[in-house]
Amino acid sequence: MKVLLVSLLAGAAAAAPAAERPQTITGIISDNMCAETGHAAMRMGPTDSECTVACVDAHGASYVLVSGRNIYILSDQQRAQQFAGQRVRVAGTVEDVKGGKIFHVNSIVAAK
Repeated sequence: MKVLLVSLLAGAAAAAPAAERPQTITGIISDNMCAETGHAAMRMGPTDSECTVACVDAHGASYVLVSGRNIYILSDQQRAQQFAGQRVRVAGTVEDVKGGKIFHVNSIVAAK
């Protein structure tokens, strides 16, 4: 019985997905409502930063990182708010989930 249990646990551990490796991605902090089409359609403020914050506050949008064609939902919404509309470097791990990618944020810094 012990051999069977050990075999089952070993098989389950082998089948589990490997932990995501830390990575740093550069992009712009936006909101998920304007991420694909830009802020011109919503224009909830005179700047992209103000539009991003307004979409989150008024429409329940989420802060995201836009890097090229990739859009990542940011796990740390509070830290993302201070960088709304800005180009940043985000460090952490990315998890692919149904409906998108979640960026588990370790840090966000302004990009140079």
